[in-house]
Amino acid sequence: MTALLEPPTTKPLVPHVIELEITGECQLVCEHCFADSGPAGTHGVMTQADWFGVIDQATEIGIATVQLIGGEPTTFPGWAGLVDHALSRGRKVEIFSNLYHVSAKGWAVFEHPGVSLATSYYSVNAGEHDKVTKTIGSHERTRANIVEAIRRGIPIRAGIVGVHDGQLERLAVNELHSLGIERVTLDYARGVGRSTKSVPDVSALCGNCGRGRLAIMPDGSVSPCVLGRFLKPANVRESSLASILAGPEWAAVVATIPERAEPCGPNGGPCSPSDQGVCGPGYTMGGCPPNDSNDCSPANTEACGPSY
Repeated sequence: MTALLEPPTTKPLVPHVIELEITGECQLVCEHCFADSGPAGTHGVMTQADWFGVIDQATEIGIATVQLIGGEPTTFPGWAGLVDHALSRGRKVEIFSNLYHVSAKGWAVFEHPGVSLATSYYSVNAGEHDKVTKTIGSHERTRANIVEAIRRGIPIRAGIVGVHDGQLERLAVNELHSLGIERVTLDYARGVGRSTKSVPDVSALCGNCGRGRLAIMPDGSVSPCVLGRFLKPANVRESSLASILAGPEWAAVVATIPERAEPCGPNGGPCSPSDQGVCGPGYTMGGCPPNDSNDCSPANTEACGPSY
């Protein structure tokens, strides 16, 4: 990977988290997948060494958390090495896994200090969950591994996405809380990936893209977040991360993303399934309740609208 080392001309806004989409391969074929990933997905052109370089650059500019996402990140050869490298650089690591299959090695990595898990869950009903993932048995396996992660004391949060009628997604929020997961977000399918048959636009984004986070795709392209993958102003295989964030192209792209008028969450950050380090444990996905209290907590789930 060739990186330009010239110093940036302006001080960039440093995101809290960098989402590394290290693969498009996944065991599941979720009908709303923003990445359009599945068993036929590929790892792209970014090598493990390339990802090491991105983690080093993220460390140098002060990004605190590295998130491995996909696809299913644990299908990428050397994913555990990326975790070790980020930890060695003093970064926190979150692994966004479908928890469909976890090997003994996987559990050992998940249990490293500084590592946390995130996963997706869709319904209290196995048939409804499997309908979303299009994979029979996925509910049983994911739920069992959620329970095992909690038993092992691994920090874990979960994102629920409402995709179809009758999914019982709000009951799933309550179930996950009862299992012991404090951080549960509820969102609804956005107009990206398999959720749309039209050209995606910024109206599908949460409003924090490019401000609290940024994402690197399997081809090295840089986007404001994994959901904003259609916005690709630069590539880390051609320019340094610092120069990209300080450049006018990046600023112009971020400026096209409207910030939310009534944000919920600490520091005005929205709460979305891909949130990391922005929303506290009392927050779930949703708009601010009618009293503008900024309290999108489990008790206010019904008050928070699906458009947030």
